[in-house]
Amino acid sequence: MRVFTTMVYRELKRFSHSRARVIGSIVNPLIWLIFFGKGWSGVFNNPMAASIFGGVDYMTYLVPGIVAMTVFNMSFMQGITIIWDKQFGFLKEILVAPASRTEAILGRITGGAIMAMMQGIIILALSFALADLKLSGVLPALGMAFLVGIAIAGMGVAIALRMTSMEGFQMIIMMIMLPMTFLSGAFYPINTMPDWMQWLSKVNPLTYAVDGSRYYLAGVTPTFGMTVDWLVLGGLAALLAGIAALEFRKATID
Repeated sequence: MRVFTTMVYRELKRFSHSRARVIGSIVNPLIWLIFFGKGWSGVFNNPMAASIFGGVDYMTYLVPGIVAMTVFNMSFMQGITIIWDKQFGFLKEILVAPASRTEAILGRITGGAIMAMMQGIIILALSFALADLKLSGVLPALGMAFLVGIAIAGMGVAIALRMTSMEGFQMIIMMIMLPMTFLSGAFYPINTMPDWMQWLSKVNPLTYAVDGSRYYLAGVTPTFGMTVDWLVLGGLAALLAGIAALEFRKATID
């Protein structure tokens, strides 16, 4: 476990020392909340729109999605640190060290998920001034954020382990992240989407984090049910972290 905890500590320390990254990770979701959320809140300020959004105002509907999206985006970026370490030789040191590769990569994934969840906590705390949220739902919502963080960090690491170019990785994650974000139901209900989009949303891990968080924080009836949300997130977290661990065990020194 020493390797695992060391890697968790390293990821958190590296993030805390990057002031620009910390500020950017907070400002970006706030821009979505203030300019997107406040702008559309006026459009949807009527009883008919409230019925579409589960009986709550649009800002309250939006906040859980933005929190989940923040964790999702920052977890995916964990793959960039892998490519960075490849270029600067740190990854080679891990590969030749007499330590468990599985513990090392799981520590990085967990550290990335904790880091992303901490950013989600900050956004959620600030959001209480903008929306009518339930304080009792904070802890279970953060539990879901942690699971989606593990799942997406695992996905990002697995992709990054097969790449050498920072630019190429960024292009790929942008192609993946935008559709997953809009298919998650973060901005509008899934049942208003075309049938083919609804099908795609059901294979999107972020969908279940948004669905569960919205129930806990806003009281909106979940689309899939809470048992399904927890099982899917837990299963995907284990699966994608496991795939990343397998990829790292097969990694070679170039």
